[in-house]
Amino acid sequence: MVAPTNLTYSLLPFVPAKDFEQSTAFYKALGFEVEMDDDVRYCHRDDSGFLLQDFYVKDWANNFMIAMHVDDAQEWLDRADEIAKDFPGVRTAPLELQDWGPLLGHIWDPTGVLWHITMEPPGDQS
Repeated sequence: MVAPTNLTYSLLPFVPAKDFEQSTAFYKALGFEVEMDDDVRYCHRDDSGFLLQDFYVKDWANNFMIAMHVDDAQEWLDRADEIAKDFPGVRTAPLELQDWGPLLGHIWDPTGVLWHITMEPPGDQS
């Protein structure tokens, strides 16, 4: 496994996986590159990533959340909807404009981890 080289300002959360192989396949299908290892996998895209771990505690996994800010959140939600049929438990919630600024949608992974997918609203000049 190759760790990121710029660790000065990187955060790498450890994301739980109920079924390690299924979660690995899900994140690959969602568009992450996955570098394989026995019990932890580095999943990344561009300069961001996380460590998928072969570890599961239901109460922890069902309360685990990650926020990811992207250029096109709808593209991420659409991709998750496309692959959901192959991954039980995967679902999405549509984008909604938040009072605090961004558009926010949600993706639940096969383990139940909740991803908050945000983007700037079209035309926002912030």
